[in-house]
Amino acid sequence: MFNNFFEKLKTGLQKTKREFTDKIDSMLNGYMTIDEELYEELEEILITSDIGVETTLDIINRLKQRVKEKRINTPTDIYPCLEEVLIECMRAKDVNDTEATPQIILVIGVNGVGKTTSIGKMANMYKAQGKKVLLAAADTFRAAAIDQLQIWGKRAGVDVISHQEGADPAAVVFDAIQAAKARKVDVLICDTAGRLHNKKNLMEELGKINRVVDREFSEAKRETLLVLDATTGQNAISQAKQFMEVCPLTGIILTKLDGTAKGGVAISIKNTLNIPVKYIGVGEAIEDFQEFDAEGFVKALF
Repeated sequence: MFNNFFEKLKTGLQKTKREFTDKIDSMLNGYMTIDEELYEELEEILITSDIGVETTLDIINRLKQRVKEKRINTPTDIYPCLEEVLIECMRAKDVNDTEATPQIILVIGVNGVGKTTSIGKMANMYKAQGKKVLLAAADTFRAAAIDQLQIWGKRAGVDVISHQEGADPAAVVFDAIQAAKARKVDVLICDTAGRLHNKKNLMEELGKINRVVDREFSEAKRETLLVLDATTGQNAISQAKQFMEVCPLTGIILTKLDGTAKGGVAISIKNTLNIPVKYIGVGEAIEDFQEFDAEGFVKALF
């Protein structure tokens, strides 16, 4: 299974690879010595690969230190050092604990990023692990969001708790928690709203949902995951910062990595926001969704 996904990841990252590692490889082969000009050109490649200025400067500083420590003199020998540094930058201190049950996952994200699709794929992933999964359609204000989640619920073979459009999201979560406890569900995944244009309403809504979870499901391990679209590059980082003003996040779901040359954004998320990428989507199929592995990601790039 892992090898199959690794191959999909490699295929999915082809566009990013052309803009990133292939350019670096070509550049390093053009130098005879390691000098400041080489580092400046490398810096430019990293920034244009949507890694971001702040993260790029950190990577270059770490790389210079590593090159000095290992007494590397040949430009092409920098390549494996860069791979090591990137893995360090991306590796999260907190590892996914998918074994903890019961678990409640609140998923937020603006329209169009693949939020509902990711929830359906995540439900399928947990079900494949032998877990009992339930979905809550608490994004009640977006037209067709409830129908869309029910379609994904059928595909994944899991039930969906829903009210009518425009209902109170916290009430949906309340009913879903009662159902989860009655059915001894392992994982409850809640599709919640992401209307960033009205932060005050969003904050109040998420606050209300969290109070319901505190009161009714305090024994559950809680996650709040933000879905970001990799094709938007550094704009995804800006979006995450805005959501962080509204609620504390425990992780990121990064979608559409297979359709972009901006996959470098995955490298800057952990470094810039100090939030781990927990899951990634690299295709259209329901199985094209997995827990994120920093080392696997970088190795697929290189």
